[in-house]
Amino acid sequence: AAEVAHLVDADLLIILSDVDGVFTDDPRRNASATRIPLIAEISTEIERLAGGTSKEEGTGGMATKIQAAKKVAAYGVATLIMNGQTSGLLPGVLEGHETGTLILPHGQQLSSRKQWIVHTLRSKGQLTLDEGAIDALVQRGKSLLPSGIIQVSGAFDPGDAVLCTDVHGNEVAKGLINFSSALLERMKGLKTTDIKKTVGDQEYEEAIHRDNLVIL
Repeated sequence: AAEVAHLVDADLLIILSDVDGVFTDDPRRNASATRIPLIAEISTEIERLAGGTSKEEGTGGMATKIQAAKKVAAYGVATLIMNGQTSGLLPGVLEGHETGTLILPHGQQLSSRKQWIVHTLRSKGQLTLDEGAIDALVQRGKSLLPSGIIQVSGAFDPGDAVLCTDVHGNEVAKGLINFSSALLERMKGLKTTDIKKTVGDQEYEEAIHRDNLVIL
């Protein structure tokens, strides 16, 4: 459904469920759980809530629906998760009635290249970043420098996709790496001048250029 919504340039993806939307807790287990009518951004907390539903093992569980919504949000498409077992809701939606959980798209649609990086390429490794590097990437739109890398995990080559996380394992970004894992292991935490002394001159200063980097 997510891919079709993208291909037809849809404005809205409607996903039908057996519950009334995304809740603050599993409504089957907690009668006090309340529906979340609007989600501006799919955060780690929202993903945690979705993974806590009683159908989490099934392919039709809420976690799967949230992942679909996250995917189309990058395409600039909104998602409405609503109860498909309640008659009359869909016509009501078309008339503008509020129901279910509406998940807004990203403010800026990703280019086809960045969509390819995020959704198609498999991550070959992982980089753990310090707070300064994360701030530079997320708040200031900078490239990732080796000096901000704390740990290098996995085996990868230049041009491979790698995942960037904080020290707690939370996903921050994904991008195309300029160095092999072996070389980056020697470069991590070093400033540009120290890198030249340690491994010699390199073609790139950035571990991941901002043009090849997507904030998650």
